[in-house]
Amino acid sequence: MPESQNVEWKSKWKDEYLGWICGYANAQGGKIYIGCDDNGNVIGLTNAHKLLEDIPNKVKDAMGIIVGVNLYEKDGKEYIEIDVPAYPIGISCKGIYYYRSGSTRQILTGPALETFLMRKRGVTWDNLPLPAFSLDDVDNTVVEHFKEWASKKGRIDKSVLDEPKDVLMEKLHLMNGSYLTNAAMLLFSKDPEKWQLGAYVKIGYFETDADLIYQDEVHGSILEQIDKIVELIYLKYMKAKITYEGMQRIERYFVPEEALREALLNALCHKRYQSGVPIQISVYEDKLYIANCGCLPENWTLENLMRKHASSPYNPNIAHVFYLAGFIESWGRGIEKICSACENDGVPQPVYTIHPGDIMIEFIAPENRVIRSGKVTDRVTDRVTDRVTDDLDETTVRILTLLFEDPAYTSAAIAEKLSLSRKTVSQRIKELKGRGIIERIGSDRKGYWKINNE
Repeated sequence: MPESQNVEWKSKWKDEYLGWICGYANAQGGKIYIGCDDNGNVIGLTNAHKLLEDIPNKVKDAMGIIVGVNLYEKDGKEYIEIDVPAYPIGISCKGIYYYRSGSTRQILTGPALETFLMRKRGVTWDNLPLPAFSLDDVDNTVVEHFKEWASKKGRIDKSVLDEPKDVLMEKLHLMNGSYLTNAAMLLFSKDPEKWQLGAYVKIGYFETDADLIYQDEVHGSILEQIDKIVELIYLKYMKAKITYEGMQRIERYFVPEEALREALLNALCHKRYQSGVPIQISVYEDKLYIANCGCLPENWTLENLMRKHASSPYNPNIAHVFYLAGFIESWGRGIEKICSACENDGVPQPVYTIHPGDIMIEFIAPENRVIRSGKVTDRVTDRVTDRVTDDLDETTVRILTLLFEDPAYTSAAIAEKLSLSRKTVSQRIKELKGRGIIERIGSDRKGYWKINNE
């Protein structure tokens, strides 16, 4: 039997294995076999009886816990089993906290250690009081938006929604004693990064893993980030495969909107905000990744995640408000809804990758949904060159090149990058539109420029 989350083979005892025992105690528990090779074959010990007495004492002195130490024999060879139970409190080995993840031992430090200790105490980060955040910092516009969403969904009594702001925060479980919590700050502040770095979402379009073509950031209350992200991805980052049924135009993306929205909500509810790292969305022409600094519930594996499971949000107070607003269900059906949406739309099931510090979901485009367009740098050269022969001046070519780099550039941004006046940029943009070289897709504020092929 190979080594795994709960089993470790060692040929002889070393005191450094106390760290492995500590890791098991802090995770799911497990067993270490001393006197076996890496494949679990018994090779025997010459000092088994001495270890039978020494190991329990070493463990007790280093960690203050009791583990089972058992002597076994096979084919005349003695070996020892160390049976470590999972402990409900955090255990340190000589002041260092270890944790077992997969077949590796990790040392917990910084935010990871803080999170681990809070979890062991039954405390969540989103419920911690934040004295620096007051009712004056709660944005009334966000509160009104929440009331609209919650009223339509009907999951909270309307009389509660009519309460003053301070009473509403209390009813939403966003108070800890007399203080508002981290959850209140993330949900109802227009600028949560004032109190917590990394409370935003970064989106980038890549040609290859090394070639980032353009990027955006979505800031503000996490309640209001969802719609902004979805709109931005479908307007600017993903290309739809166009088909027609009779006179009806059908646009189909390789990530169904329901699946994308659910994946984003999962990321926002389960993120370790104290990491200070934003959620990162990487878009390619044939795939999309959402990477989130989060972790599975304790003792969960990828298998637990993909099958039917109870709801166990990393940030339960944030999830509760999302539920009342009608954004999520309370039954742990997020993964199921993502998979069902992909199946119903005829695209591959998403692929989850679990790392010790983050969780990533990958959506893969079927070949019939991929729009191959070649490298942006090549398209800029070829298509701008074609237009130069059609008597575009140098300034207009420079503007057009910028729009290839990032179709969402505003006139103000172009003017700043090229050291031109806004009037000059507006005149050239008007000329390009008039000649059909570019056209505006979406609104002036949230849309982008489409460069036409013809």
